[in-house]
Amino acid sequence: MPTAIAVTSADLVLPPTDQQTPTAAVLPGPETQPLAPAVADLQLLLDRYGHVIVVFPSSVPTATEQRLHAVRSLLESDRIALVKSDLPPLGTAVLARQLRQLSVCDFSPGVVASAARLLAHYIYAGAVLGSVAKLDRVPVSLKSHLKGWMPGAQFAVLAGPVPHLVRLGPGAEPPAGPEFATQLVLARGQLQTDWATSTLAPRWQVQGVQEAPLPTESPRWWGTGRLVEFAAHLPDIAVLHHLVSSVRRETCHWCRMELIGDRCGFCSAPLPTSPAETRALGTGARVP
Repeated sequence: MPTAIAVTSADLVLPPTDQQTPTAAVLPGPETQPLAPAVADLQLLLDRYGHVIVVFPSSVPTATEQRLHAVRSLLESDRIALVKSDLPPLGTAVLARQLRQLSVCDFSPGVVASAARLLAHYIYAGAVLGSVAKLDRVPVSLKSHLKGWMPGAQFAVLAGPVPHLVRLGPGAEPPAGPEFATQLVLARGQLQTDWATSTLAPRWQVQGVQEAPLPTESPRWWGTGRLVEFAAHLPDIAVLHHLVSSVRRETCHWCRMELIGDRCGFCSAPLPTSPAETRALGTGARVP
């Protein structure tokens, strides 16, 4: 039975990559759904799938994140993972789709949840912006802030895996891209530009471009609605499977879920980092 993947808005559900990729459940926010139905919906997902991984961007309203924690607490379930992504919203949607792909593979729910941190390093997420005056999630110099107020100025901003900002103009070099084969997902906001398809995609040697609706959270994340958001990613499930399979698996000392990396995807407990911590855990003591 596949692990259920859920998101906090319908625009984070990208079309499946193939017939085997399942869709994601959408958990409405507190502004549209009362608490009792929200608890009942998540309980249904648990009953059907056994485990649920909820993926959401860090830019969601505080009330939405508090709702997720409240529902998990009310259900008193250790089978719900809350994965808050620092990627921009379109990058988060790509990450959620990759987890959907992995959910039908031979990975345990714990491995799928903890794979989110690994996969985020292979998603090149950015945007073309008409202004960086209100951008606070990527380092912006004072000079760029001032230029952001100039009419007609445009910037190419890479949020991750390595933040980078370039003011577009004659001779401007795009941010350094991935050194592996990718596809590009594109979401158009209110900015009129084809730079991502005419310049960035050829320079990054992407193998295909797909368009998607702009996520609701994107203007909040980037500080402007005048943008075109993009995310280059690994589309092939075989490559994703190999990437995750190549990482050593561990067992969480707290909830006993399987994991990869240095932190449990379900309870967020870190792996012991010293022999003393390992010995303490072996005696049942809790490491602060």
